Amino acid sequence: MALNKKIALPLTILTLAVVIAGWLYRSGKMNKMGGWFKSDGAAKQELNAKPVYTCPMHPFIIKDKPGACPICGMELVKKLNDAQASTSQTPEQKQQAAMLGRVSLSPTQRVMANVATAEVRQEELTRQIDAVGIVQYDQSRQAKVTAWIAGRIDKLHVNAVGDYVGKSRPVAEVYSPDLLASQQEYLLAVKSREQLKNSPIPSISQNGEGLVQSAKQRLLLFGVKESQIAEMEKAGRPNIRLPIYTPLSGVVIEKMVQQGQYVNTGDVLFNIADLSRVWVEIQVYENEFPNMKIGQRVDIQSQSYPGKPFSGRIAFIYPFLDPKTRTVKARVEMDNPGMKLKPDMFVRASVKVALGKALVVPVTAVMDTGKRRVAWVETAPGIFEPRDVQLGQRTDDRVQVLSGLNPGDKVAVSGAYLIDSEAQLNGGGSHEEISGRKTDGQKPAPAPARENTLKMDDMKM
Repeated sequence: MALNKKIALPLTILTLAVVIAGWLYRSGKMNKMGGWFKSDGAAKQELNAKPVYTCPMHPFIIKDKPGACPICGMELVKKLNDAQASTSQTPEQKQQAAMLGRVSLSPTQRVMANVATAEVRQEELTRQIDAVGIVQYDQSRQAKVTAWIAGRIDKLHVNAVGDYVGKSRPVAEVYSPDLLASQQEYLLAVKSREQLKNSPIPSISQNGEGLVQSAKQRLLLFGVKESQIAEMEKAGRPNIRLPIYTPLSGVVIEKMVQQGQYVNTGDVLFNIADLSRVWVEIQVYENEFPNMKIGQRVDIQSQSYPGKPFSGRIAFIYPFLDPKTRTVKARVEMDNPGMKLKPDMFVRASVKVALGKALVVPVTAVMDTGKRRVAWVETAPGIFEPRDVQLGQRTDDRVQVLSGLNPGDKVAVSGAYLIDSEAQLNGGGSHEEISGRKTDGQKPAPAPARENTLKMDDMKM
């Protein structure tokens, strides 16, 4: 009997201790390691009351207050706990994500993956084509001064390259025995005409006029002007030296003779160029020249005149391609006030091409795998699916979409590669594996359910 009392008392005390411990555990007032246990409700309240902050680039950095990342200096963002992340999506959203190739993201995971979206919209698309060019002479404003008759250069009025010459001023004077003899022949023909015009025989009077016209034509072929012939006829004596004029006004770009030099018929004396108007030959790559049209405005910039714009129009597009540079040349004709643009000067050219209204997205929204181009579309909050797209013209940061997307669709413009990689890792099939589902803007057909949830929390260290 005494033994039973000794056993019953410790059992009673142990039972009471167990009951009290269970009550304290359920009420959250006992510490597991010398502290207090927290119930699920109390733990959630404390976690909600004390948010934590992490770095999007370095998720293992955890802080209890906002600030900057000690590694990269980025601003810390608020991190949701697993319970909040799991309740941030409705069951309907999770069911939508159970489609082949779709990926579901919670708000925390979107921040960690740096996922941002943009709306697909219709915009006026303008493309700017940048090219380099070289200033050239206007070939229609170049000329050569040649000797029309053999002789000696007795006098030069132009002594250096770069001198300006005009059509009304002679550039040189040449002495030619043949020219002197032709002038004397003309004067004799004129004198004979005066003597024969009073003849009663018509054939003789008309013959005198024919001799004058024949001698005059020979002088014209030697480069003598009508005015010079009239002056010679008025003076009654030949000119010993014949003035030579240029066919146009411009700058001497090449000088081939010296004073006192003998020249033959057809020898070039000077090269003249009119620089009041020049050509700029720009080089356009073969993937851009289809947008070039004759008459388009071209803006020219030169390092010699920063901030001083020049402009011209495309006058000709060469019909061949340079096999070394893979470019096509386009000729831009433009005025050159003050002759600021010098031949062989390098310039930068830009052409703005209006492509009209088109459906466009940012360039970063499209993944180019070489075989296909894919964009990740947010069909519901946190739900992304791949779409095959066909692209058209591209600007600096925009690209034209020909098919695959509709106005109003939201596409991922950053983090798309992380979404695609997660789809492959989770076995949902990447965009490369969905070969038979070209949507052309339509939603893909359902497939066997497989939920792909991006678990960026695995990055914790």
